[in-house]
Amino acid sequence: MMRRFFIPGLIVIASIFGALTLMATSPKLEPSVPEPVAATVRVIEVQPQSVQLTVHSQGTVAPNTETELIPEVSGRVEWISPSLVNGGNFEVGDELLRLEDRDYRSALKRADAALSRAEAEHEHAQFEFERLESLEARQLISRSVMENSLRAARVAEATLQEARAGQAQASRDLERTRITAPFTGLVRKESVDIGQFVSRGTAFATVYASADAEVRLPIADRQLAFLNLPVGIRGELPENLQPEVTLSAEYAGQRLEWYGRIVRTEAQIDTMSRMVQVVARIDNEGQAAPLSVGLFVNAEIQGLIADDIVRLPRVALREGNNVLVVDEGNRLRFREVDPLRLYQDEVLIRGGLSSGERVCVSPLQTAVDGMPVNPIPAATADSPIVTG
Repeated sequence: MMRRFFIPGLIVIASIFGALTLMATSPKLEPSVPEPVAATVRVIEVQPQSVQLTVHSQGTVAPNTETELIPEVSGRVEWISPSLVNGGNFEVGDELLRLEDRDYRSALKRADAALSRAEAEHEHAQFEFERLESLEARQLISRSVMENSLRAARVAEATLQEARAGQAQASRDLERTRITAPFTGLVRKESVDIGQFVSRGTAFATVYASADAEVRLPIADRQLAFLNLPVGIRGELPENLQPEVTLSAEYAGQRLEWYGRIVRTEAQIDTMSRMVQVVARIDNEGQAAPLSVGLFVNAEIQGLIADDIVRLPRVALREGNNVLVVDEGNRLRFREVDPLRLYQDEVLIRGGLSSGERVCVSPLQTAVDGMPVNPIPAATADSPIVTG
């Protein structure tokens, strides 16, 4: 009986002793904190510089000078220039249209005859007045006869002046039967043909000058601050205040550029878009190709020169106008900056950064102030800067 209880008890005691021995002789585990792995980020070294600000816009080319051709006399169309067609071009002084002039030649002959008659009457009246004046000095005629002679001389002189005016008018009317181009340009539209009777004051064609062209460019109110434009000025800008503008367009399978100046601003603000319209004028003389009316163009306007500006990719700017600066210990630091302008993939910063500082341009999901990083220059990174 004793043997049946003794052997199991001995086994239990031996097991407990063995367990205590193992616990007493086992090595102690010391807890350890793993070192954080520094994230690799791309950085740009700050280099303040002077930046030429530009403003971009778009517009459609329109003629600077456009006019309707209106005859000053009535008549039947006798001849039309081959240039007087839609899209036709002409030089200043070219004859564009000729009216039948027989009636006006007859009127000029009658005016010439009336002038000759008035000159003869005036010459006779003047001679008669001088003759009677000498007789009056010798008291051989009465005072009333002298007064009648003076009146006749004045009437003859007035008739002569009227005849001269009539002859000049008839001569001008004859010249006006030939309509010439007031400038070098092109025909926008015409509505006349041979044999058609045109009335005085009725337009028969619309033409525009090709020497220069204009483009109305809408500019947002906030972007006007980047241009050197005086506030409140009306009409043409002084030449020294006219910003340069470059127009570009894809035309005939190639990219073309034209150079001009902003010559004026329109005082009225568009109520729908809240845009201010500035007008660019392009002198076609000296351009690689003339600027065609109706062409849609992109415009780049040169603005002010800003000093001590830091140029960074737009991704570098974080929420709340902050950037991440990598300090000397390769740790991230939040820095509030003063952005001058956000445009496309770029941000221009005018305050908050010093020369030589490193700015993180990697799009980090989570950034903590003081977080260690492994900075590498953006220019030598394996992948380009993502500017989103």
